[in-house]
Amino acid sequence: MRRVVLFGYRGTGKTAIGTVLSRRLGVPFLDTDALIEQKSGRTIPDIFKNDGEERFRALEREAIAGLPTHDVVVGTGGGVVMDPENMERLRRDSVCVLLAADPATIGRRLAKSPRPPLTSLTPDEEIAQVMSRRRRQYAASADFCVDTSTTSTEEAAGRILSLLKEGTVPPQVQEAAFRWFVADAPGAPELQRLESLLTGPDRDVQTRFLGIAGYPCSHSKSPLLFNRLFERYHLNCHYTRFEDPSVATILQVARDIDAKGLSVTIPFKRAVMAYLDEIDDDAAQQIGAVNTVVFSCGAAHGWNTDWLGIQKPLTGFSGTRAVLLGAGGVAAAAAYALTNLDMEVTILNRTPEKARTLAEQFGCRWRAWNGFDGMNPDLVVNATSLGMQPDTRSPLRDDQLKKEMTVFDLVYTPPVTPLIAAARKAGCATITGTEVFIHQAREQFRLFFGIDVPDTTIREILA
Repeated sequence: MRRVVLFGYRGTGKTAIGTVLSRRLGVPFLDTDALIEQKSGRTIPDIFKNDGEERFRALEREAIAGLPTHDVVVGTGGGVVMDPENMERLRRDSVCVLLAADPATIGRRLAKSPRPPLTSLTPDEEIAQVMSRRRRQYAASADFCVDTSTTSTEEAAGRILSLLKEGTVPPQVQEAAFRWFVADAPGAPELQRLESLLTGPDRDVQTRFLGIAGYPCSHSKSPLLFNRLFERYHLNCHYTRFEDPSVATILQVARDIDAKGLSVTIPFKRAVMAYLDEIDDDAAQQIGAVNTVVFSCGAAHGWNTDWLGIQKPLTGFSGTRAVLLGAGGVAAAAAYALTNLDMEVTILNRTPEKARTLAEQFGCRWRAWNGFDGMNPDLVVNATSLGMQPDTRSPLRDDQLKKEMTVFDLVYTPPVTPLIAAARKAGCATITGTEVFIHQAREQFRLFFGIDVPDTTIREILA
């Protein structure tokens, strides 16, 4: 039996429900807080009071590192999700269930608890603040979600047993989803894999699906990367392509099969926002585009990691004047990243009105597409699709590139675009779109699973 790990805020019932669940499964129940108290000979409140939270978290990591890897139910502390090292260990070969409850119910339950508060706030304020701070990590922790607000301990344990045995998606719904994937005509190996996972006689109902949402998206390296990462971190997941001209259809199919998450690519980064329940990310709100969707507890949450993929390769860059080519969703993420680095940005676009609109949004300058000559920027960022198959043109002429410039092409397929090749020939420093892909994918994986993948690991997979 796969290890079952219960996550959730204090008062959601992890210990009580875990005890019943373990009894009904015929396996031990281990509570990480109880293990810490047993090993240290002290109570959790005493550790917090006399040694501080940092010492408690160290003891918590030790307890988690020593847990059995199968045939056990594990109840975790409410803050365990904040540590990527813990998440890497707890998610390995496990089914992860998030227990949720409304704040009022949690407040009533905690009023009966001997545990001291975590902050100096009132109980209601503390619950709201801490749950908000952990919201992203709780969403990442959930393979399945059970609301315990109005259920008894036995009912909640029964619900988890049903999830483990039957999953969340009826067979007829998975069969309909498979027919949709077939219409996209994926390659034979992927089609066989999807058939086995969705409709096969031995299908694993605990397998979670993720994918790249776009039209087209056959060029994406995300399926290769994420499926290799699933193998490396022992996650029972599969990553595929959700390719359709309608983003509404893609979101509906994803919801139908209870997908864990989506990476969103062209042309849907703006349009997808209308189909999400919440935009959790201030950056996504300001950029007006989402490239990451996390499904948790019946809701679709939107995030943007593109801007981090653009900003991180520029760490330490000393130039101040940047020209941004393009005015679409990726260009908005680039404008956000560049202005966040306090650069003076001028936006060029073939439709000047779009350049002006984006420039006004971020306090930048703008010009028509032919306004590049004579600008001599320190940095040129290509946020158009020029250079990506099948349009392999460069957005700039060779004579416009000067060796004093750094050229950053956000297109990553092919790895060396015509613009990058021309820039290198002109003696420019270059940054390829692969760097964007690596850093934004790393952030996506953390949003999906709470695990922090070293960028060196991603580079090894893509090599």
